[in-house]
Amino acid sequence: MLELLELLVDKIEVDHMGNIYAYKTGKRSGPTIMVSAHSDEIGMIVRDIDQMGFIGVEKLGGVSDQILPARKVNVNGCLGVVGTQDGNFQYGGQGSPQVDIRELFIDVGAKSQQEVLNMGIDIGDPITWTSEIEGFTNSDIICGKAIDNRGCCALLLELMRSLKDGEFNGTVVGVVTVQEEVGLRGAKVATYKVNPDYAFIIDTIPVNDTPHGSGYPLKIGEGPVIAVMQGDITRGIVMARRMKDLILRYSEELAIPTQLSAMAGGTCEIAAVHLEREGILSGSLSFPRRYAHTPVEMANINDFEMGHRLIEGMIRDNKNWGSMSFV
Repeated sequence: MLELLELLVDKIEVDHMGNIYAYKTGKRSGPTIMVSAHSDEIGMIVRDIDQMGFIGVEKLGGVSDQILPARKVNVNGCLGVVGTQDGNFQYGGQGSPQVDIRELFIDVGAKSQQEVLNMGIDIGDPITWTSEIEGFTNSDIICGKAIDNRGCCALLLELMRSLKDGEFNGTVVGVVTVQEEVGLRGAKVATYKVNPDYAFIIDTIPVNDTPHGSGYPLKIGEGPVIAVMQGDITRGIVMARRMKDLILRYSEELAIPTQLSAMAGGTCEIAAVHLEREGILSGSLSFPRRYAHTPVEMANINDFEMGHRLIEGMIRDNKNWGSMSFV
């Protein structure tokens, strides 16, 4: 992200946490607009290595214990598999046992603790799924790990590329944040540093548009989601009416379909961003994905393209934002 953004902007910075700040100044004076996308993915971390070379783990982010067994993983650059009881030994009518992260281990093919250490693996090293992005035949749907939030990182790059001509008012700061999956940490630091007039957070949102789905009527391929309410009373947001109306207005003017959502569960970086300093006027665009927080997340590329058009159109016309009512 750093190398690609450097080619598109006027100035770039990296803070102590690893957040990237890409500054692009427009040809006319105006507001400071922050557009952020988190770069981290859910995964695990090495907890311990036993004398036989098996690795114990802890979760980083919302990883479900039930989907871990028999998965390929990347352990600090080395191939590993999450160990499980052999399939031949799981028959007998007892059903699938409950999985507990404390009882799982990762096998990297080593015979001893020292052999694992010699591979460059130690306590605290990162573990991620081995599941790259692939496209379905004759379809705009993609599948793989970390579409949350690779999709929005790609969108942010395309947005900064589109705005390279500087035909807008003010300054756009594209921020690539860290540690969203473990508590929205990078966004908190980044927002304090940038202190924007407006902030837009781009992230993905889980949907259940499948035969067994239930709950919120969101679908992939139907456009970006405006989550007007997310989270609970301890960590969440009710989006400012002004921001909701602003996004919907441009959605209509640009003929870009959007989906509205009020969701009690889950949240994104907007929950941290809008509370910084004296309060930041913040909006979010979320992009629907199936099978959230698994190695086989699915999304429709068209949703991201529509979101790109919407955010770019808004930024290029930001001289008119001040006329929107706060009420």
